[in-house]
This record gives sequence, C-alpha cells and structure tokens, in this order.
Amino acid sequence: MPPVSPATVSADAPQARAESMSSATSAEIQDAQHVAVFAMATLAEQRESDTESHILRVQNYVRILANQLQAHPAFAATLTPAYISLLCNSVPLYDMGSVGIPDRILLKPGRLSPDELAIMRTHPTIGHQAIVRAEKTLGRSSPMLTLVKEIVLGHQEKWDGSGYPQGHIGTQIPVSARIMAIADVYDALISNKVYKDGVPHDKAVGVIFGERGGHFDPDMVDAFIEIQDDFAAVAERFSDTEADMQHKIEYMANAIAEQASL
Repeated sequence: MPPVSPATVSADAPQARAESMSSATSAEIQDAQHVAVFAMATLAEQRESDTESHILRVQNYVRILANQLQAHPAFAATLTPAYISLLCNSVPLYDMGSVGIPDRILLKPGRLSPDELAIMRTHPTIGHQAIVRAEKTLGRSSPMLTLVKEIVLGHQEKWDGSGYPQGHIGTQIPVSARIMAIADVYDALISNKVYKDGVPHDKAVGVIFGERGGHFDPDMVDAFIEIQDDFAAVAERFSDTEADMQHKIEYMANAIAEQASL
C-alpha cells in the first residue's frame, strides 16, 4: 500500500473534523429536542392529577409492548427499531391537548356532567390541531411529528369503534395509538390519584383482558398478557413518591381555590 502523502492528510483532516463536529451537533440537537419534549409534557402533567413519573412509566410500557409485538406478523413491518425509538420519544406529548381543558373540568374530583364530559373529550382534537397549525406555520413536518399526531388524536379510540374523537374501528386506528391506549389505561388503573386509589396489578390486567376486542386490539392484549410482569416492574421502578403526591394535592387545591374565587 503506497504511503499517504502529507498533502492528502492535510486535505482530509479538516473534512473529517467537520463531519465529526456535524455528527456531534446533530446528537446534541436531538438530545435537546428530547429534553424540550419532556419538559413540555411535564408542564402539561402539572395541570392534571398525574405526576412526572407517569410519563416515564407510560414511555417504558410503550417500549416494552412494541418490542414484544415486533415478532407478530401483523406488526413486524411497522415496528422497526427506528419506528419504536421515534414512538417512545413521541409518547410524552400524547396528552398535550389537556392544556386546553378548563381547570374546573380537568381538576374536578367527582363525576363529570354530560356537558363537561363533552368538553373533556375535545382534548385529542385540541392537541392534534395545535401540531397541525405549528406544521403549517413552520412549513415542515417530520416522522416524529407524524407519530405525535397519531397518538394525540388516536389514544382515546377503541377497537370496537366506541371511542373518540373519530370513532375509528379496528385497524383504522394507527398501530401507535393502539399501543398507547393499553399503556395509558394500565397506568391510569394502577396509579394513585388525588381523588382515587389505584387498583392492584392483577386487577388492572383483568380489566384490560376483559376489554380484549372491545377497547383494545386483541393481538396487543395477548402480547400484554405475556409481558405483564414487565409492566409491573416498570410501575414499581417509577412509582410516585409521597413528595409527588403532596405536590399534586397542593397544586389541585390552589387551582380549585382560584376557580372558586372567579
């Protein structure tokens, strides 16, 4: 092999450094985007009865279930490693539309009236429209934003068509939103709220299995049953602390007091 001339080295070195710096800059931008997304989601969660740990739990549930479904013929083509990574990074924004719901409804500890329920059910559309408007303003989209729009708009849809806001049935609901639905409901069931205690893991599993073919995609429920212990492990690892719950109690008390004074 002929020796590399000094001229070649000096010509190639700046390009190599530039490529290295470009790669590092790209990674830093991605990290910053992920931090920004999580921060935005945390601000949204502060208005609800959930904690920051809720986001981490749901994100991990989604990853576990998506990885399990990779081997299923119906999902293998969609659930590539790159897709799953984008999906997990999108998860923190799934409930972003809740910021458009008034505190008097969002924080109400009791049962919602029919009118209040109708307003609450607008939150998927509110979140979806916000992203669409942002895309139009900026003149660009991305694969991640596509997934965010799917889970924001579709996480309240049900396999049997009884969900909202579009009443989609079966595979009309994006794969991402079907996965998100199981993760979201499981965490809602097992988590302590300011206004209710969570149920044991086994009872939550029973509820989800009972909605196989109703609320949830049957194949996804079957996969969930196989990995239910992994869900329980995530719930324990990222469980809410006493400080988390005290913060939520104080926030809701202040918000309700402010509403009462209006």
